[in-house]
Amino acid sequence: MATQISDISLSPAAAARVRWIATRKGDAEAALRLAVDGGGCSGFTYRFGLAESIDADDVVTETDGVKLVVDSVSIDLVRGCVVDFVDSLGGSSFKVENPNAASGCGCGSSFSI
Repeated sequence: MATQISDISLSPAAAARVRWIATRKGDAEAALRLAVDGGGCSGFTYRFGLAESIDADDVVTETDGVKLVVDSVSIDLVRGCVVDFVDSLGGSSFKVENPNAASGCGCGSSFSI
């Protein structure tokens, strides 16, 4: 059974965007998966996708009926984060506000601890 937590969250804007994507794909129960990979210009990079399944060791939080799923390896690097969705002239993307990051790159997709 996946672990429910409250110290990582999905903003209402991000939840609305995930719901919109899920509806377009015909999957009303879709969840956003956040993972951290090694790489990027600062050491770690965020990876987003729709969760095809929720594993027993995943950590799950929910906002407005939309789930955010984080694997057990990545959770320590994103604990305390807020995942937001930003729509600006520069483009649209999910953005992670990570209080654990010591530094990040200019585009906001990679960070270091």
